[in-house]
Amino acid sequence: MKRVIVDFKKLTPEILTLLVEKYPYGYDDEDIITFKNLKGEIVEAVEVRNEEDIYLVKVSSKLVNTMANFDEDDYDEDDFNEPISEIPEKSIEEIEIEEEDDNEKLV
Repeated sequence: MKRVIVDFKKLTPEILTLLVEKYPYGYDDEDIITFKNLKGEIVEAVEVRNEEDIYLVKVSSKLVNTMANFDEDDYDEDDFNEPISEIPEKSIEEIEIEEEDDNEKLV
């Protein structure tokens, strides 16, 4: 397994899903790993794993807010490996169309 350090800017919906599953109520100080990177800077991160990788996600206030507001259904399958900072926000019309499509499937 390789270890990957992930900054908020590079956070993908896939990694965010792993975070929310592992820390459904948020993370505590006990969950934070502190280490020095190659530049000698102290980094604080939380760890999540999938089958191939260990992700060390840098802790920030943006991360906390994003985890609290995350809904996996907000992302298309095509977006799941893209950094969330690069995924364009959906317009209200796109959201309404998706909701209409979902409602039609229920009928």
